[in-house]
Amino acid sequence: MTVQKLDGITFAQMVRFGAHHLTNNAKKIDALNVFPVPDGDTGTNMNLSMTSGAGEVKKLNTNDISEVANSFAKGLLMGARGNSGVILSQIFRGFARGMEKKQTVTAKDLATAFDLGVATAYKAVMKPVEGTILTVAKDAAKEAVNQAKKEKDVIALMEMVLAEAKASLKRTPDLLPVLKEVGVVDSGGQGLVTIYEGFLAALKGEELPEEASSDIDMEDMVNAEHHKATQDFMDTSEIEFGYCTEFMVKFEDEKITENPFDEEAFRNELSEHGDSLLVVSDDEIVKVHIHAEYPGTCMTLGQRYGSLINMKIENMREQHIAIVGDKPKQETPKEKAEYAIVTVAMGSGLTALLKSLGASVVIEGGQTMNPSTQDITDAIKSANAKNILILPNNKNIIMAADQAAELAEENVQVVPTKTIPQGISAMLAFHPEADITVNKEAMDEAGKQVKTGQVTYAVRDTQIDGITIENGNFMGIADGKIKATHHEKTETAKLLLQEMITEDDEILTILQGEDVKKKEVEELVGYIEETYEDIEIEVHHGNQPIYSYIFSVE
Repeated sequence: MTVQKLDGITFAQMVRFGAHHLTNNAKKIDALNVFPVPDGDTGTNMNLSMTSGAGEVKKLNTNDISEVANSFAKGLLMGARGNSGVILSQIFRGFARGMEKKQTVTAKDLATAFDLGVATAYKAVMKPVEGTILTVAKDAAKEAVNQAKKEKDVIALMEMVLAEAKASLKRTPDLLPVLKEVGVVDSGGQGLVTIYEGFLAALKGEELPEEASSDIDMEDMVNAEHHKATQDFMDTSEIEFGYCTEFMVKFEDEKITENPFDEEAFRNELSEHGDSLLVVSDDEIVKVHIHAEYPGTCMTLGQRYGSLINMKIENMREQHIAIVGDKPKQETPKEKAEYAIVTVAMGSGLTALLKSLGASVVIEGGQTMNPSTQDITDAIKSANAKNILILPNNKNIIMAADQAAELAEENVQVVPTKTIPQGISAMLAFHPEADITVNKEAMDEAGKQVKTGQVTYAVRDTQIDGITIENGNFMGIADGKIKATHHEKTETAKLLLQEMITEDDEILTILQGEDVKKKEVEELVGYIEETYEDIEIEVHHGNQPIYSYIFSVE
């Protein structure tokens, strides 16, 4: 069997198989994370991102590969979670550009699309690291371009792409010493290989193992409470544009002759009638997604170019009530505030603490549940301010925050905080009278001055940074490096603080996790007071999961 031309229906099947195969293997990919902490996010983040992309493709009824690729890329973009999810969305964003205005593609076109995907992904990462998903994507794309010079069969080309992706994945430990030390390959690279395996199976007409189990909607399962938390930041009455409106216009020659279609002009015109606007077109149709108050008006504008097909209108106010319950109406702010701070945390105590320091919106998320680009975009809107500063408080959320900032209409800047202590320190440096750029620089610098410690438990045996760690033992992590391990929680905290505190330090802030008992905190505080006489101690009930203690040392 050979395939000389790849069409939209076949590519949609490839996307579906890739998403299902990733769902089946998400837990295995999570287990590849270098640190043995219980926050293996890579597989989960890539799976949720891929599920979002596949969900957009599922809505389509077209054989046009350009439209399928564009919808896939849009879905990935808005569902992207964590670094791995954002990079994946950028790979297929560039990939979609390689298929623009094409009904079908050849093996050479497919190779070009893979190559454009790599170029787009590398541009999106400020400091690309080799030995990651980027390397696997790059090596596979390079092989595709070389082989496409002589290979015309799409299936054969995809086999070569997958083979090189697997070979590149095996080489990742040679490029990242930490992978070799722990004895694993890169988790993001494994996720991409898994997607490519699904692509090839679809092309060859093969069934994926345990495909039926993929029918579980993992995104719905994981996102239910997370989505509710995000929606809770606003009242139903605050939804300005109440109807999620989707429709396509099938171009008609007579109407197009009278009203020539211009995608940018049409997009600008629709933008006056709502938000969350997406307009994607090819030579035959234009697809519109918009949140509007008067859907009929938007559809009427589209009818100037042809006939309406695939229409769907959903009442978002009713959906919002279904998620968070009907709440008493509150006065909607008529004017935007000058400033707002959007930040991320898990744990009721941390949320309360950040709000007491001036946070306008605290997105529930962090380890094990990285908020998506859409979550952060929604939070930006609900903040209702002219100038917005985002504090991700997690290195795996920074790229999604950057992406949300690019999509926002407001003046948004990201302060790249990687931990909760950095976020707290940054918020203390905020000055409401200063320019947003000045604030960002000052907050960024303040965040860098604090040392972060974390105590959590290991989920497997491993050896890293010269330390042997047993499954179930506790670990002490200082600024991303494992410094201590012990079978007792309090002893691990003591060992970690010995590594962190120096004679120049003055303040220690302890954020107590949800699993820590009062007597454990009292024992630890007594030890600190006896050992470090000059250190001022502050204790807060963070109630955070995963981490028994989070320490801030200044």
